[in-house]
Amino acid sequence: MSEQISPLVTELRRGTLILAVLSQLKTPQYGYSLVQALEQASVSIDQSTLYPLLRRLEKQQLVSSTWDTTEARPRKYYVLTEQGHQVLEELYREWKQMSLNLQNLLEGGTSL
Repeated sequence: MSEQISPLVTELRRGTLILAVLSQLKTPQYGYSLVQALEQASVSIDQSTLYPLLRRLEKQQLVSSTWDTTEARPRKYYVLTEQGHQVLEELYREWKQMSLNLQNLLEGGTSL
């Protein structure tokens, strides 16, 4: 990827990471499992981006967390709250509409 395109792609991806992360937290995930789930969907996220995002989502009450200390290595699990489920649905609806609008613009059609 060229030096000019790479930062633009990063900027484009930044706006979709919240939606990607929320979509994977319908079931409890710990940090590493979340990174793996996202990578399986070809969405890469650096841990230095993920953990601040998870803390912010938790502060906004979209995600809750609990520690599982039953294993030798304690893990912090994150899952959507009821409010998080509602926000995910609304963001997904907005994203679909924006995608359609952009597709129409890029392909020379008119906005829906």
